[in-house]
Amino acid sequence: MSLRCQTLELLEGARVLASFPVSTAAKGGGERDGSEQTPRGIHEIRAMIGAGAPEGAVFEGRRRTGAICTARALRAEPDRDWILSRILWLRGLEVGVNRLGNVDSMRRYIYIHGTPHEDAIGTPASHGCIRMRNADVIELFDRVEPGTRVEIIG
Repeated sequence: MSLRCQTLELLEGARVLASFPVSTAAKGGGERDGSEQTPRGIHEIRAMIGAGAPEGAVFEGRRRTGAICTARALRAEPDRDWILSRILWLRGLEVGVNRLGNVDSMRRYIYIHGTPHEDAIGTPASHGCIRMRNADVIELFDRVEPGTRVEIIG
């Protein structure tokens, strides 16, 4: 996954199976807790949440609320950091870089997730997570599994 290019590539060895535009942190790359930056380095998918949920399903605290994000809901809470459709929760694998202490990606709740702000995909706009179009995150979710490596580069 490239912060500079705002793309996530699904690889099998050196072969690109799929490429998706994403939106990473508006404040760039960084690992510190509270930075609102996207952590770099080698991660893995620690948990996959939302299997079978409809596109646009709303999640709070990694639990499905039962609501679907609509244009009306978005207008009512335009500044909310919506987490929709699926959640791929990342765990850093590099101690001192993105794991443990004040740089722990999992404790920072860094996810790959769907967003209603699909018009911002391709530009840095998140609060640290990796946002995807809802259809794209559902496709990705169906093609990966817990333990899948995710490398985030500048």
